Amino acid sequence: MTTKIQVAKPMVILHGDEMAQIAFERILEQFVNSRLDIELVEIDLSAEKRLTSNGQVVLDAIESLKKYGVGIKNAGMTVNREQLLDLLAAHPEVSEDALDKLATKSPNGAIRKGIHGNITREDIEFSNLKSVRPDWVGREIEVDTMDAGGIDFSYSELSNATGVAKVVFVGSSGDPVELHRRTLRKGDPWMLASNDLEDVKAWAHRFFQRALDEKRDIYLGLKDTVVPGYDGVMRAAIEDIYHSEYKDKVAAAGLKYHYELIDAQAARIVSNPPERALWGVPDNISGMKLYKLVQQLKRYGLPERKANVSISRMSAGGGDQYGSYNTPAPEDGIIKVVMDGVEKHARDVKAGDPLLFMSNDRAAIKDWVKQVFRDAAVNKKEVYFGLKREFVNYDEVYSSIILEIRKELAALDTPPPSFMIMRPSRQLSKMICDPPRWGLYPAQNLDGDIFSDISAALGGSLATASSVIKSTDGTMLYEAPHGTAHDLYLRYLETDGKEANFNSSALIFAVANALEELARRETNQPLGDYAAKLKAALIETVAQGTITGDLKGKTLNPESERVVDMYGFLDAIEANLEA
Repeated sequence: MTTKIQVAKPMVILHGDEMAQIAFERILEQFVNSRLDIELVEIDLSAEKRLTSNGQVVLDAIESLKKYGVGIKNAGMTVNREQLLDLLAAHPEVSEDALDKLATKSPNGAIRKGIHGNITREDIEFSNLKSVRPDWVGREIEVDTMDAGGIDFSYSELSNATGVAKVVFVGSSGDPVELHRRTLRKGDPWMLASNDLEDVKAWAHRFFQRALDEKRDIYLGLKDTVVPGYDGVMRAAIEDIYHSEYKDKVAAAGLKYHYELIDAQAARIVSNPPERALWGVPDNISGMKLYKLVQQLKRYGLPERKANVSISRMSAGGGDQYGSYNTPAPEDGIIKVVMDGVEKHARDVKAGDPLLFMSNDRAAIKDWVKQVFRDAAVNKKEVYFGLKREFVNYDEVYSSIILEIRKELAALDTPPPSFMIMRPSRQLSKMICDPPRWGLYPAQNLDGDIFSDISAALGGSLATASSVIKSTDGTMLYEAPHGTAHDLYLRYLETDGKEANFNSSALIFAVANALEELARRETNQPLGDYAAKLKAALIETVAQGTITGDLKGKTLNPESERVVDMYGFLDAIEANLEA
């Protein structure tokens, strides 16, 4: 191609980490810079740059997205404690004590909140891929979760006035110490949750001993990178017990231990179940959802999926665990929530107990529900909300807003699409085990993270789903739902780049979606045609049987598959694009 397509508006590019970044750079070179005359506003959101800039690049990303309106975000690392220590050792000029939370936490939540955006994820419509249907019936897998503590035993309510909520701790000195504060508006939900660390440790002993007694491989899943002061505290306590008292016993019994972030682990286990396992999910809210799903899968198996699944995640308000304040209790004492000087709730805690305070923005919830109904109406989908409103006051606000918007739309003679409200555990089971032809599943942030990863894995691969963050002001951020592919990156480094194994489908689809949106905004027909051809070339490549290793055996005609590496896959797409 000698003549580049002219693009008037800039596009924001948010770079990431590891193997995903190797692929992203190649995609931008091969399908954007070489073919388009376009200004790219590029921001390095790698874990290292977030650390060395003390989180400033996250703020730069938010500002650029709000200014230019269209962007693409690559997958980035969220560092755990060990990775953070490695980065600090590589940058001795950086003081950990002086770091802003944006320097070490996942940038995703901050960006979504900063642009007031919610996520919608759904399958890319490949014509040559079959859904993953492992044999689940009678599978020897059990889910073990804690009976008490956590969000099931939290306190929540709706703020009855606009004001400042403070998390206050009273320890041995008797003096109240303010740990955290945030402004709440009238009607905003808030919640305080805690776990007894001794109960967590007692559960860990029972969990590991049960695995030994029943001779099961051990899986542990938490979200320690996003909620380090809560899930991270539990993980540290559980793994300390494992390493000090059970590691040798597990090895002697010929069993294996696996830790993974709960969303990735849920996707891996549901789509590729181990033969015999004990799956530990200490958080009882997530644990009971997955327990019920596994029980249903073991009895009835996985049905064939005949339609795409769409999941909308509420994230703009910064609600649930992603926007929480979380920390271990500094000593034995009392934790309180005080609203404008009035004590709303207090509970006893012990030193080290994980604490979590979270809230949400009622106005943002309303914007999200409107977006859900709008998307469902445009795409002719049925809506299945998942709420635990009978037990958690925090969820009741969603229910009231749903009914409020329903009445508003009816008054305008624009009734909403068909919808149902069910328990989150039932929502997950319906999405996986009884999916309708066109279903849209709205979920809060952590549930949406777990649910969307499971759905994408059952669709063939995390790289076979698309993801878009839509803002109320029109800002659109396109991304791939997968992570940085750490294991593939290590292999890439070990082989000096000779083994480049990575499925770039979701990243290419994100690029094409962003270009399509730019074309719409500036009425640029050549750009719109190019974006459509790029999508078609991707889908045609897989239809021809040219695939990456993660899709091996997952096409409709496995005998005709041609497995290639990342570069071979991108070159095949380019050949189809030229054709």
